[in-house]
Amino acid sequence: MADKKSAKKGIWNLYEKKGNDVSCKNKSCPKCGQGHFMAHHSNRWVCGGCKYVEYVKGA
Repeated sequence: MADKKSAKKGIWNLYEKKGNDVSCKNKSCPKCGQGHFMAHHSNRWVCGGCKYVEYVKGA
């Protein structure tokens, strides 16, 4: 049986709805363009497609 935690995975977790507006939680990759999201780690943002990295200042 699938547990409840695995049911929470999916593309819908990358978006947030506020009223009638839908916005993306993560940044889009500047090299790959829209639709390629960057993963947020403790001190950096990383694109899974092209491996582009942006470091967070002060972290």
